[in-house]
Amino acid sequence: MHYVALFFLGMLLCNSVPHLVSGLLGQPFPSPFAKPRGVGDSSPLVNFLWGFVNLLAALALLGQHPLALTLNADLLTALAGAFVIGVYLALHFGKVRSARNV
Repeated sequence: MHYVALFFLGMLLCNSVPHLVSGLLGQPFPSPFAKPRGVGDSSPLVNFLWGFVNLLAALALLGQHPLALTLNADLLTALAGAFVIGVYLALHFGKVRSARNV
């Protein structure tokens, strides 16, 4: 269970970044609350709030499963979570953006 939590910690931290940045820059960005879900844009405020919720959830997991920033199985598991969601989201949003430009 510890490694599952660390995997999700990495995923949540990675996912918080584009939503927080979009919100702080005042730019719309797709979110789970858009229509269609994950394709349409949500407002900057919705993105900031969604990114903040992701960050809080990651910090809650971190509080329950402390993580040392040394190269070990715990850190590699969190990084794997960030990598997996990062690759998936890069491919997904690349398709979304290219479909808009057609």
